[in-house]
Amino acid sequence: HFPLLYCGGAVKDLRPDVSDQELFWGTDQYDFAIVLPASGLECFWHFAHQGERFYLDFMVQWVTGVANDRHLSVTVNAPSGLIVGSADDAKGQIAFNAGETGFYQMCFSNFHNRFGSMQIFLNFGVYYEDSDDVKNQKEEEEIKKEQDRKHLNDTLTTIEESSSRVQGFVFHMWRYYNFERMRRGADYYLLQSNSNYVSTWSVVQSFVIIMAGYLQLFFLKKLFDTKTTTETDKPRC
Repeated sequence: HFPLLYCGGAVKDLRPDVSDQELFWGTDQYDFAIVLPASGLECFWHFAHQGERFYLDFMVQWVTGVANDRHLSVTVNAPSGLIVGSADDAKGQIAFNAGETGFYQMCFSNFHNRFGSMQIFLNFGVYYEDSDDVKNQKEEEEIKKEQDRKHLNDTLTTIEESSSRVQGFVFHMWRYYNFERMRRGADYYLLQSNSNYVSTWSVVQSFVIIMAGYLQLFFLKKLFDTKTTTETDKPRC
């Protein structure tokens, strides 16, 4: 369970009026679903360091109400308040390199639907990617490490590099798996909605056919003038 956050401006430093449990920290990755009411707005904050890769995947799973629209308006603001990413679609991805350290604000608006709510699935987080600053920092760290581990076997270095690459590949596979899970969830809700729609209209059409047959029989009987016969009053040719 993830608590809902207060809507408002992006912050660069920790807000004194917001507890740690209401903010998403560090390089953790999160995936969960929320329900936005009609014309609703929901905002979350995630902390990122300069040079980290920030990503956000979203997908609308189901929509209710009259004249519903599956479009979702999404904006991502930097700690300084500038918009660094936006989208207006039923699903999408926003990714960028964090240019400053602080809390990045993600806002999701359902203003397209004034009479219906929607459920959306979110997957967001940050990770390191080889940018110029990060690469230079890693090169300096590697030089220091080489001086400290001259006596170590080269096999350990190879294992470490291979483990880092495998960890990166596993992380991206996990992202693709999460996005596929979002798509399968949306397909399930769509099939369920279509099944309810077909069942409802089948019952309505069956009722209309039965009533139409009954009315036809009723009007046909009205075309014939029938009289009751007795012993004294019998039908004549």
